[in-house]
Amino acid sequence: MGKKKIRLALVGVGNCACSLVQGIEFYKTPEIAEEAGGLMHYDLGGYVPSDIEVVVGFDVDSKKVGKDVSEAILMWPNCTYKICDVPHLNAPVLKGPVLDGAPDHLQHYYGKDYFTIDDSQKPVDVAQTLKDYKVDVILINLPTGSHDAARFYLDAACKAGCGVVNGIPELLASSPDTAEKAKKAGIPLLGDDWKSQLGATIVHRALAKLFEDRGIKITKSYQLNYAGNTDFINLVMRGETKHVTKHDAIASILKEKDTPIAPGFAFVDNQGDQKTAIISIEGQKFGGAPVRLNLKLDVIDSPNSGGISVDAVRCCMLAKERGLAGAIEEPSSYFFKHPPVQFPDEQCHQMVEDYINGNK
Repeated sequence: MGKKKIRLALVGVGNCACSLVQGIEFYKTPEIAEEAGGLMHYDLGGYVPSDIEVVVGFDVDSKKVGKDVSEAILMWPNCTYKICDVPHLNAPVLKGPVLDGAPDHLQHYYGKDYFTIDDSQKPVDVAQTLKDYKVDVILINLPTGSHDAARFYLDAACKAGCGVVNGIPELLASSPDTAEKAKKAGIPLLGDDWKSQLGATIVHRALAKLFEDRGIKITKSYQLNYAGNTDFINLVMRGETKHVTKHDAIASILKEKDTPIAPGFAFVDNQGDQKTAIISIEGQKFGGAPVRLNLKLDVIDSPNSGGISVDAVRCCMLAKERGLAGAIEEPSSYFFKHPPVQFPDEQCHQMVEDYINGNK
């Protein structure tokens, strides 16, 4: 056990929250962590995974609201890989404001009701609830495209004095206005949009850098991602911000910033939480001779965010303890696709290690 508990609020109790909550339970001992692998850091600044204590969740789905987090993470449409059983956490899921966090296409998509909202339930006062539960950090995993809802929860965190970790492609940490709002409120803000533990973006970046390091001019590249979870319904229906975060994450490391790069998304119902990524990079090598690389990557999508969020939450807590406020560049650069400032991945890795060790 580390130095104390990090009291965490889940904003959105979907697949990503499900993987994180199970992972916190799974990695209770260093022996399991060593045997199973899957962590970048067991001890991070004095905090181990089990020091993260989920104390409350916010959602709008009537299948989840009113349940303990340990039960709500198992409610459909959550469909991710089961890591382990989770005991009762005494952490209720409360109703937040709907805003743009439950779009019509998720309530009725191809004849399925992914969300059922009970209008008889009134949203709680989120800022006051964060204070009542003495929350240290909030973790935003709302549906892609939740522009208003993401900013609402940031405002609530500012009022309650909570750190914010933004896992979705809404530009909070990387927007000067919202980053300044967090700074004035005296809270740390990490984001934006998870860079998966081992996903399409991190692999694409590594391959693109390899091409350029070997003197190959990249002429065109694309990335096609498809899965059957609710995130991919959103990516198909309102994925503009995700297009930005993926495009910029790859373009930022290239010498020629106007290289044609195209990320794409498709919803394939029977894939569930398994995501498939097809990556293609075309270029010119010695003498202008053509070269093309095609790669297929299959991952379970939500544990990819769990492997990042378990570190991001702890880094956010370190920022709170150190009195840091506003966008926190070092962990944001390593854990997110669209941080305030983009750096090459090996530099991001060193920056976050220095940050954890207090060598900022």
